[in-house]
Amino acid sequence: MTKKEKETTRHYRVCHQIVSLTGINFQTKSIIGCVEITLIPARDNLRHIRLNAKQLRIYSVCLNNSVEASFQYFDPTLEVCQEDVERRDLDTYSENHLSGCNLVDPDLNGGELNIKVPSEAYNQNMIGEGKPLRVRVEFSLEDPQGGVQFVIPEGEGTLAERAAHMYTFGHENSARLWFPCIDTNSEPCTWKLEFTVDECMTAVSCGELQDTVYTPDMRRKTFHYVVSTPTAPPNIALAVGPFNIYVDPNMCEVTHFCLPNLLPVLKSTVRYLYEVFEYYETILGTQFPFTSYKMVFVDELFPTVCSYSSLTIFNTKIMHATAVIDQQYITRKLLAEAVATQFFGTYVSTEKWSDRWIKKGIPKYLMGLWVKKTFGNNEYRDLIHQAMYDVVEYERKYGGIILDSSQVPANIVTIKGESSRNPEIETNAFCFPVSNLQTCSPEYLRVMELKSHLVVRMLEHRLGQQQLLQVLNKLLALASNARSVKADPKAWSNMVWNTNTFTKSIFSVTGKDTAVFMDQWVRMGGHAKFMLKFVFNRKRNTVELEINQDAANNHETGVRKYVGPVKVALQELDGQFPHMFQVERVNSKHDITCHSKSRRNKKKKIPLVNNEEVDMDLSQMDDSPVLWIRLDPDFTLIRSVEIVQPDFQWQYQLRHERDVTAQTEAVYALENYPSPTTRNALTDTIKNEQCFYKVRCRATKCLTKIANAMVQTWEGPPAMMMIFKNMFGSFAVGHIIKQNDFSNLQNYFLQCAIPVAMAGLRNSHGICPSEVLEFLLNLFKYNDNSKNSFSDNYYRAALVTALGETVTPVVSMLAQEGPITSESLAEDTKKVLEEISRYLNMDKLLPCYRHTVTTACLKAIRKLQKTGHLPPNPDFFKDYAKHGQFQDVRLAALECLVDYVRLEGRFDDLSYLLDIVERDPDPGIRHKLCRIMIKNPPFDKGRNHRNDRSELVNRMWGLINSKFWYDSRLRCDMVDLYYTLYGRRRPFSLPIPELAALSSAGMGGPGLGAPLIPSWGGGGNKKSQFVIPKAEKKEIKTEIKQEPGIQIKQEVDDRAHLMTGMEVPDFLMEGTSNANFMPPIGMQGFPGIQGLPNLPVGDPWGHDANRKRKKEKKKKKKHKHRKEDRREDGEKLSSGESSSGSTPNSPVGPEIQF
Repeated sequence: MTKKEKETTRHYRVCHQIVSLTGINFQTKSIIGCVEITLIPARDNLRHIRLNAKQLRIYSVCLNNSVEASFQYFDPTLEVCQEDVERRDLDTYSENHLSGCNLVDPDLNGGELNIKVPSEAYNQNMIGEGKPLRVRVEFSLEDPQGGVQFVIPEGEGTLAERAAHMYTFGHENSARLWFPCIDTNSEPCTWKLEFTVDECMTAVSCGELQDTVYTPDMRRKTFHYVVSTPTAPPNIALAVGPFNIYVDPNMCEVTHFCLPNLLPVLKSTVRYLYEVFEYYETILGTQFPFTSYKMVFVDELFPTVCSYSSLTIFNTKIMHATAVIDQQYITRKLLAEAVATQFFGTYVSTEKWSDRWIKKGIPKYLMGLWVKKTFGNNEYRDLIHQAMYDVVEYERKYGGIILDSSQVPANIVTIKGESSRNPEIETNAFCFPVSNLQTCSPEYLRVMELKSHLVVRMLEHRLGQQQLLQVLNKLLALASNARSVKADPKAWSNMVWNTNTFTKSIFSVTGKDTAVFMDQWVRMGGHAKFMLKFVFNRKRNTVELEINQDAANNHETGVRKYVGPVKVALQELDGQFPHMFQVERVNSKHDITCHSKSRRNKKKKIPLVNNEEVDMDLSQMDDSPVLWIRLDPDFTLIRSVEIVQPDFQWQYQLRHERDVTAQTEAVYALENYPSPTTRNALTDTIKNEQCFYKVRCRATKCLTKIANAMVQTWEGPPAMMMIFKNMFGSFAVGHIIKQNDFSNLQNYFLQCAIPVAMAGLRNSHGICPSEVLEFLLNLFKYNDNSKNSFSDNYYRAALVTALGETVTPVVSMLAQEGPITSESLAEDTKKVLEEISRYLNMDKLLPCYRHTVTTACLKAIRKLQKTGHLPPNPDFFKDYAKHGQFQDVRLAALECLVDYVRLEGRFDDLSYLLDIVERDPDPGIRHKLCRIMIKNPPFDKGRNHRNDRSELVNRMWGLINSKFWYDSRLRCDMVDLYYTLYGRRRPFSLPIPELAALSSAGMGGPGLGAPLIPSWGGGGNKKSQFVIPKAEKKEIKTEIKQEPGIQIKQEVDDRAHLMTGMEVPDFLMEGTSNANFMPPIGMQGFPGIQGLPNLPVGDPWGHDANRKRKKEKKKKKKHKHRKEDRREDGEKLSSGESSSGSTPNSPVGPEIQF
C-alpha cells in the first residue's frame, strides 16, 4: 500500500450506531442529542477517528463511556477560497472547492471532526484490531440552515393545530448536517434510533417501530426505532409532525402519513400503490426487502421525493384528488420510482459517488417497465425519446457526461479516418469539477440520471430483458444473504456495489463480457451524432447509404465517435426491412438491395412493421420504392440523428409509421417543409383518433408554424378551428362549445393543446387574426364544467395561456407618449385583459388545484407588459412572490420578475432576486429561482449592461465562496449562474486593483501630482490625468490637453504605441453604440466626471470628432479654418444633456419604456 493510499484509507469499519435526539424544540428550531458509533479498528495503532459533522455544536467526545477524547473541528468548505482572490475566476474557485470537499470526503478518509485517540485508551487496552470501540458524541443543532427544515405556519392555535412539522432532507451525503456520522454509502451498519417529541406529535423514521414511551408527566413521548437491515447514514431520515396516519388497505405493511385535513386527498393519491409492489416483486422474483414501508407527505420539501431506508418523504404538492387528470401521470411515476429506489438505492447501494449511475439508473429502468405495463408502450417509448433529447441537448451545450469518472477507459476503439485527438479522456469540459458529488451542478446530476437510465436500457438490449432482471435478482439475493450476518461489516460489503463488481455480476450470470460497453458508455462522455443520406440507384435497384460522423471528427461539444453495429430500418413498398451495418469510419457507405420495385401508379396495400396492411396514396413518390428510412429505431445507442429525405417521405412516416418516436421525429422535421401536403398530413394526424395523443398535440404546434409560413397562400378558416368545432362544438350553433366531458382522455389533452396552438397563428401583418381571438373569447364565455366528473383547472389555464399568446407588440409602442391608460388600450387588448383579470380574481375566491389558473394569468400579464400593452410593474409580481403564497404561484411570479429584470429592471430588482436566493425559508424556491435565472440571465456576458457591476460580482462571489456551505446543491447552482454571467475567467466589470490604488492616491498623492479635477471649462493649457479601468491588470494613463472651446486635443487613438499587445475593452472600441452603455465603474467616483463634455449618443468618447480633425489636418487647411471648425465642433459637443452622468442606472440616449 502506497503512502497516499494509507492516508486515504479508513482503518476502521462501523458496525452499529445509536442516534438519540432528546430535545426537538419547534419554538427555538433546535435539536439536542447524542450519537454512539461502534467501530471495529483494522489495526492496533489507531491514532485518529474522523467523522462528518456540519453546523453542529459538539460538546464532548467519549470513548467506551469512560475516556474523554480531544477533538478538532475543521471545515474547509465554510470558505472555499481562504484568502481574498482578486481574480474572482471560476478556475481558481473550482480547484479550491474540489480540494476542500476532498478533505472532508469520508471515502478519502476525511471529515470535519477529527478525534484524537488519547493515550489513556491504549493504557486501558481499549484499542485493538477487531476489538469494538464505542465513540459517543454529544451535540446540539440550533436554527439549522440546511439539512433540517422546520415548517411552522403563521396563525393562531397550538403547533399541532397549525400543522407545524419538521423533517430532515438534503442532497445526497448530507446526513452530517443533523448528526455526526461517517457520511458515505460505503459504510452500512445497523441502527437504533430514539426521538423524543411533544405528546401531540408523531416521529416517523427508518426501520421498525419497537416502542413508544411517555415521560412521567405525559407531555412528551419517545419513539424507539430499530433498523436491523444494515444501511448507510445517508439513508437515515426523520419526520416529526401531527400526522394523520393511513394504513394501506391492500398492504398492511405500508403506512402513509400526511398533514391534517389532507387524508381524503392522500387516499386518492396512493390507491394504486399496491400494484407497483406486486409488479416489482413479480419481475424481480423476490419480496420487498423491508418488513415495513412508510410514506410521509410534508410541505416545502426539495427535491420533490427523498428516499431513505424503508421510508420515502414526498412533497404534499404531488398529492391529488381523483378529479385531477394531468397530475396523476406525474405522481404515479414518482411513486413507482420511489418504490424501485427501495430495492436499488437504499437496500442495495453503491460504494462511491462515481458509481451513482447504478443506483439512479436501475430504479428509473424499473419505473420505465412499470410505465410500459400501466400506461402502454407508446408512453414508455415517448419517455425514452424525450430523455434522449434532454441528454443530447445538455451534452451539445456543455460537454459529455461521464457516468463513472473514477477510472480511465481501458478499451478505446479508434475510428478510421478520424483526427488523432481523443476528446473523451481530455480535460474536464465543465466549469465545475465532476470528480466529487458536492461540486457538481444539479442540472448535470439531473441529466446524468437520465443518461444512467438510457445506459441501463442499452444493457437490456445487449443482454435481453430476462437476463438483466436475473442479474438484478442476483444482486438482491447476495444482499439478502449478507444482511443475515450479524455485526460483521466485511460481510455487508455485498450490499454495496460499484461499476466493476456490477460488470462481474453480469458476466457470472449471463456469461457476456460487458467491459468494452462500460468503457464506451460509462467511463466515456458524449453521444454519437449521425447524419444519414441516401440515393436510390434505379439501374441496380439499390439504396446507396452514407452514415456520416463528421461532427465527432470536428470536435463538436459533447459529440463522440462511435464504432460498432448500427441498425437501419428501410420501409419499402413490400414492407419494412431491418439492416445491420458495422460503422468503422467517419464516413461509412453501404449499399442496400431493395426488396420491391417502384409502382407509383399501382394500388396495393402496403405492409407495415406490425404486420398491418394499409392503403397509401403513392402519387407523390419518385422512382424509389423507399417510403421512409430510420436509423437506430430501438434507441440502442445514445445518439442524435439527422436524416436527409424529401418532405413526402416525412409525410408518409407521420401518417403510416406506427412507432410514436418516428411520428414525433416526422413532426419536428416537417416544420421545415411548409406546403399544402404537409398541412394535410398534420391535419389528418390531429384528427386521427388512433394516433398517440402526445403526437397529435405536437402536430398542433407544428401546424401553427406551417400556417404562419404559408400565410400568403393559406385558404379556408384558420388552422385547427374546424377540427376543434367538429370535435367539441355544438351541433346546432357552431361558435358555442359543448359542456366539458373529459372522459375521453385523448380528446381532453387535445382540447387543451389546440387553443394554445391556434393562439400562435399570425396573419400577413404579424397580428393574431380577429376570428381566432373571437373564437378563444367564446371558449371562455361558454366554458361549462358543471356536469363533468373531472376538474377543468388545467384546461382553463391553457385558455389563459392561449389568450396571452395572441398578444403581439403594439405597433405604436416606440412612439407612444404619456402613461398607458385603459382608454389608450386597443379594443382587443381590453377584452384579453378583462378575461385574464376575471380569471385571476376568480382563482382568489375559488382556488383551483395547485393554482394553475393564477400561474397562467401571471405569465399572460407579463406578456402584456413585454408587448407594451401594460406598463411594467415589478411590485405586482413581488406581491405574488412573497413567502406564504403557494410555491407554483411564487415560481411563476419570480419567472416574470426575472424576465422583467432582463429587459427593464434596475439593479435593486436584481438585488431583490438575490435576496430571495440567499434568505428565503423555502429551499425549493431558492434552487428553482437560480435555475430560472440561469435559463434567462439578467444580462448577457460581456455586453456592458447597466446592471453588470463590480458590486454584483462581489456579492455573488461571496455567496459561492462563504455563504452556501450548508447546501452544496445551492452553492453549485450559484456557480452555474456565475458562469452564465461571467464565464470561467475574471469578470470584466471588476476594477483592476492596481488602478484602484492609483485612483485613491490620485486625490493628492505625490505619484499623480495635482488633484484630479480637470477644468473642462477652458482657461489655458492645463494638464490633468484620469485612469480608465480595464479588464486586464494594466495601466492606461490618458493625457488630456484643453483649449478654449472645450477642444479635446489628445485622444485614445493617438496612444497606439501604449496599447501594443493590450486588449481594448468594448467601450473603447470605435463605433461602439450601446443603449445600455455606462461609464466604467471605476470612473463613476471621480470628481468632475459630471462635467464631462456632452458627446452625441453612439459616440461616447468623441471618436467621430477626432477622426474629423485628423482628416482636416491631413488636408493641411489654414490655421484660421481649423480654429473655426474646432469652435463649431465644440459648440456641437457642448449642446444637450450629459450622456454619462454619475447615476449608475442611466443609460446613454433616450430611455425607451416598455
